[in-house]
Amino acid sequence: MISRSTLLHLRVPFSFFLMPVFFFALALTPNHNEMRMLLVFLSLHLFLYPSSNGYNSYFDKDEESIGGLKRPPKVTKDLYGVSLVFFVLALALGAWINLHFASMMALYGLVSMAYSHPSIRLKKYPWISWIIAGLFQGYFTFAMAYAGLSNLGWEVLFKTHVLLPGVLSSLLLWGNYPLTQVYQHREDARRGDRTLSLVLGAKGTFLFSGLFFALGAAAFTWYFLEKNQAQILTYYWAAMAPIALFFLVWMGLVFRQPVKFSTYSWAMGMNFLSAISLNAFFIFYFLENTQILQVFG
Repeated sequence: MISRSTLLHLRVPFSFFLMPVFFFALALTPNHNEMRMLLVFLSLHLFLYPSSNGYNSYFDKDEESIGGLKRPPKVTKDLYGVSLVFFVLALALGAWINLHFASMMALYGLVSMAYSHPSIRLKKYPWISWIIAGLFQGYFTFAMAYAGLSNLGWEVLFKTHVLLPGVLSSLLLWGNYPLTQVYQHREDARRGDRTLSLVLGAKGTFLFSGLFFALGAAAFTWYFLEKNQAQILTYYWAAMAPIALFFLVWMGLVFRQPVKFSTYSWAMGMNFLSAISLNAFFIFYFLENTQILQVFG
């Protein structure tokens, strides 16, 4: 029987925040297949990401707020086993498509495990963890989803039509990643984890994230113009506007009172708004890019 604590630490709903990369890959996949779409979505969002969440929670044993859990319960022994079962189930679903896709998920899972495992604990190294987290949750995840959706393999990693949007995805993650740590400074310092946000400080975190958000926005603008999709920019900027406004308001408050406003509630509000806006935009982009909207228009 899976304990309630374990179910909570798997944080399945938290996968919603990682869906924009999947929908971006879906929008650019040329040959759609309903079964592959379902298998990729389920293997990533129902099993692989929750497996990673649970595994890292088991070793972190957080006592204060973490992503998706304001008051995390104490971890139980079954969390470790359940997280590995979810990992195996993700690989099994991936293998149903092909072994290349399954092996890409295996690498993602192993890197994710290294993030919190005490023998490696990438989380202790601020710049290395930032680079790896953004690279794997952005570029690598985009390529992995594209490979699964298209029934392809590792060769997609080096294709220009995958590399460019993959890097764009990483820019989004590199901007957002430090913000997910800004409310955890006290617990990270207590454990000896020198996260990037802890190194930068609260104000430095916002300046750093703002820089990467600006780079990402400029890069996406160039990308759509390069693809002769200038009409998409209106929708892209409409999706980004509420995110930018929330970020600027939050940054202003943090600059005035860093401790008071560097909180879980603000961070999750930023994540939730970003996920809603970007998921909506990439779903629209998928429908527009595949001309599904024209069919029903």
